[in-house]
Amino acid sequence: MSHASQDTGSRERHEDRKLYVVDSINDLNKLNLCPAESQHLFPLEEKSPELGTNSGSGSWSLLFVGLLIVLTVSLALVSFAIFLIIQTGNRMDDMSRRLVAEGRDIDDLKKINNMIIKRLNLLDPEQN
Repeated sequence: MSHASQDTGSRERHEDRKLYVVDSINDLNKLNLCPAESQHLFPLEEKSPELGTNSGSGSWSLLFVGLLIVLTVSLALVSFAIFLIIQTGNRMDDMSRRLVAEGRDIDDLKKINNMIIKRLNLLDPEQN
């Protein structure tokens, strides 16, 4: 059975191959025969790959390498974004602690100012 499939493959290989022109997908059933000078644009080896070779493996490996590069770059970008989010959160915590501390200092200064004003108001009537 496998012998019969090899016979058909070798028979197809030795036939005259002709190029056809298709204007669009809709006209696929209306194939036009190309002129004879365009028949020999490509050598026969490029038209039919030899048996046992895998012509698609190069494109698959290139696709796989491209996918790995894209995944690596995206992982690096996500890691950098997480790092920036953590750093921003830490700085916001520092700023909020400083604001709370400065708010306490301002409240203390207001209390001291009120005490000074009361003391001055007590001393002012005594001098008059």
